[in-house]
Amino acid sequence: MAQTSQERNPTPDLAEDNAFFPSPYSLSQYTASKTDFDGTDYPMPYTGHKKILMIASDERYLLMKNGKFFSTGNHPVETLLPMYHLDRAGFKIDIATLSGNPVKLEMWAMPHEDAVVPATFQKYLAQFKKPLKLADVLKNSLGDDSPYLAVFIPGGHGALIGLPQSEDLKTLLKWAVAKDKFVISLCHGPAGLLAAAVNETPEDYIFKGYKMCVFPDALDQGANLEIGYMPGELPWLLAERLEQLGVDVVNKEMSGQCIQDRKLITGDSPLASNTLGKMAAQALLAEVQ
Repeated sequence: MAQTSQERNPTPDLAEDNAFFPSPYSLSQYTASKTDFDGTDYPMPYTGHKKILMIASDERYLLMKNGKFFSTGNHPVETLLPMYHLDRAGFKIDIATLSGNPVKLEMWAMPHEDAVVPATFQKYLAQFKKPLKLADVLKNSLGDDSPYLAVFIPGGHGALIGLPQSEDLKTLLKWAVAKDKFVISLCHGPAGLLAAAVNETPEDYIFKGYKMCVFPDALDQGANLEIGYMPGELPWLLAERLEQLGVDVVNKEMSGQCIQDRKLITGDSPLASNTLGKMAAQALLAEVQ
């Protein structure tokens, strides 16, 4: 069937004025009913008390340059597939948001026929609906006996809303680096890493000189607009802003690339979700053995 131009128009989200979901055509190109999960399992999982702290987006509406809202959130594959690997490797996961309000997910990208992603969503559903508030975590759980071994910031354009300006997230990230904890992120999730630069000079940025994989600016400036994935230009570009702070963004394309630099593990897109989950799980298991 010939594709109509209408299929490239972003779909109105009737819950908010001038808000839009991705177009039908863009979803046909960018989403699938199954992921590339390859059956990886962890026959000797961790049995201790150390946990992962996941910082998820609690916002859905990203204001674009043209005044339209992009109806976004956390990408379910970029959130749940890494969670599956960490969970199966024996690490409990605490979910927090800046406000303590529920996690927002891009449910239009949920791979409903996948072997593990929907099941992981159901396992953590209560936490997604009622997460911790990050300020409370800072107050109660970052002492010398902190249970947290790693911080995970999942992807999705929702990470561009609030996280980059959060003083609480800055405190968490500076604690993680100072205490030699792992930091894990992918796609647009590294927008959260910008929080560490709030009220700092670029010379003092804790991730200056780190190599990272992030979602390519070229796609956010090009294909994501051309096929109607987003209803307008982003207010700012992620890789550009990280590079201004001295980060070495190593990818220009979306290929599923992942990289570990010191204790920072990053991936470039939804295509990186499975590999990133495995890399993170294996790195954490090696850390606790």
